[in-house]
Amino acid sequence: MESIKKLGRILGFGRKRSEFELLETESGEPGFFREKSNGTPEQGQRKAEVDSSLEVNLERIKNDYCTDINPDVVVRRFTMGGKLPAAAVFINGMAKRETINDFIIRESMEKPVPDAPPYAQYLINNVLSNCEMSTEKNWDKVKGCINDGLTVVLVEGEAVAMVADTRGYEYRPVGAPQNEKVVRGPQEGFNENIRTNITLIRRMIRREDLICEFREVGSGENIKAAVVYLKGTANPALVQEVKRRLARVDTRMVMNTGILEQLTEHHRFSPFPQLLCTERPDRAASHIMQGYVVVLLDGSPFANIMPTTLFALMASSEDVYLRQLPGSIIRFIRYMGAIVSILLPGFFLSLVLYHQGMMSTEALSTVVASRKMVFAPIGLELLFLLAVFQLIREAGLRVPGSIGQAIGIIGGLILGQAAVTANLASSVMLIVVALSGLGNFCIPDYSTQISASYIRIALVAAAWMAGLLGVFCVMTGLLAMMCGLKSYGVPFLAPVAPKTNSRRPPVLRGPITMHSGAKDFINTMEEQR
Repeated sequence: MESIKKLGRILGFGRKRSEFELLETESGEPGFFREKSNGTPEQGQRKAEVDSSLEVNLERIKNDYCTDINPDVVVRRFTMGGKLPAAAVFINGMAKRETINDFIIRESMEKPVPDAPPYAQYLINNVLSNCEMSTEKNWDKVKGCINDGLTVVLVEGEAVAMVADTRGYEYRPVGAPQNEKVVRGPQEGFNENIRTNITLIRRMIRREDLICEFREVGSGENIKAAVVYLKGTANPALVQEVKRRLARVDTRMVMNTGILEQLTEHHRFSPFPQLLCTERPDRAASHIMQGYVVVLLDGSPFANIMPTTLFALMASSEDVYLRQLPGSIIRFIRYMGAIVSILLPGFFLSLVLYHQGMMSTEALSTVVASRKMVFAPIGLELLFLLAVFQLIREAGLRVPGSIGQAIGIIGGLILGQAAVTANLASSVMLIVVALSGLGNFCIPDYSTQISASYIRIALVAAAWMAGLLGVFCVMTGLLAMMCGLKSYGVPFLAPVAPKTNSRRPPVLRGPITMHSGAKDFINTMEEQR
């Protein structure tokens, strides 16, 4: 009895839940938003600000950026209107030189300027013709603007820096998605430029209530993230929860949305992903219209969609581009492939080792005949073939594309035939592993594919030790884990467990009907109204 209670505590049964929840039956306002903030209080220290002396500011630039040995930082001195000393500071390669020359330096040299300060607002309104300009007093933010590819203009006698958007660095053009290809549908994918990614979403959602909030991520505040949602549709509690988790990230560098996902998730040891990662703008836009929140990261060609469920991870963009019957058949085949991929090796090993009576005489004779000269135990043989399959798959992903397909096909054929000939594996077991691998490729989400591989190996180990009893014990534990898992307040198995008011079928694709509002299970503002 004590061991059963201990197992229940490990699986989370009877544990009080303090996690953020966002269900249809709840208001969506978590309790910790009403608690006192745990943030660091203001220390009363005044941050460094821009000095009114141009020489002092340029000396700061020289000391901070080591301009004497760092030629990337360009300090261009010039005189505005023939009488006002000024300087433009930018990073070579990050800023566009033509824009700086034509709309900042040339304009300010040729046009007259006031005789006395303040200069900044007059220069922005009457002299500098750059389309995006602002002022900044905080010195740390001024350096952040320089690092981001903007140009900072400093003038003598003005304790304010003028910031011009002159970004012109190179980036990969918009191309077709590499991992989420469809036959029918848009052939555009995100790239590493966050502005381009936002534009791709705005081209599809042309609404004034589409909000894009920029936030700095990391302790160094050197990476920019965008929180995109539909105001009036997305639940405010969900938006605040996403912002809270982003603000909690305290690391020096965030290179990709995959790192951001791991730093913001609550269940770190869960084999299942807790958000949906996509490289398709149409998929991100469709989720935004349903009340989800999308996070884009500068330098990453992927978007994180939260919350997510098991059925969202098993869905593909092409499901809605096909008619109802073909879309339902393809989705059903996808689920069957995933089930075969996860359960077939473990169930087959259980039947062969412990439950031979459940097999026909012909099938059992075939298995025995194929293993006649194989010296390794059948469980070790199955694990060996699964490891070889993962090895071939990993090798096919890492080598160049033209060679990867050859490795996947030729490597599989040669290794499979050689293993059978050398009596390292049986042909029947090779077929079982091949069917399991094909079913694994039916899962559209890459993270879910990796999770299915872990679960498949766990089921094989349980089947080797305890037969069908071990398989069902592991499946019960996994089901309990999925039932207790939440993605940003939404149960992982919604809308099935718990049952919600969503009319969207979880497996078969329903008909596309006329609707003007968001109808989903994440308690959107439109549903509350």
